[in-house]
Amino acid sequence: MAILLAGAAADFDPFRFFIGRTRGEAQLKVILRARVPVVVRGTGHVDGDTLVLDQVVQEGGKPPRTRQWRLRHITAGRYEGTLSDARGLVRGEVDGARLHLAFTTDKGFKVQQWLTLAPDGRSAANILEARKLGIKVATLQERITKVDP
Repeated sequence: MAILLAGAAADFDPFRFFIGRTRGEAQLKVILRARVPVVVRGTGHVDGDTLVLDQVVQEGGKPPRTRQWRLRHITAGRYEGTLSDARGLVRGEVDGARLHLAFTTDKGFKVQQWLTLAPDGRSAANILEARKLGIKVATLQERITKVDP
């Protein structure tokens, strides 16, 4: 039993994972369109009780865009915050090595995002689904890696 537990990932701690620099490489699939590559470069730091994550997103051939996440730890396993290109609150919940985020974009898409921490604690798989009027209109599959030690 100890051998199995040694390989298991720790609980996902967004503060621990996103402080410093991260890099995400993804594929975005929007309905009726071809897949496009997405690269996300992040820099995270703590401001008081809040994780601040600044990101530069390069989607296919589009110009880079910036966005900012701000997350606070609310209670055991629960987070709330904002995202610069979302309306209303971002809600987060940790279940073991998995972080679930939910929010509505400023264009009205309902987003569900699941990040699963790898056992090494240095990378995470990110699956994102966006829905409009209940219909899944986009998916993103990403690998996020910590750049800083």
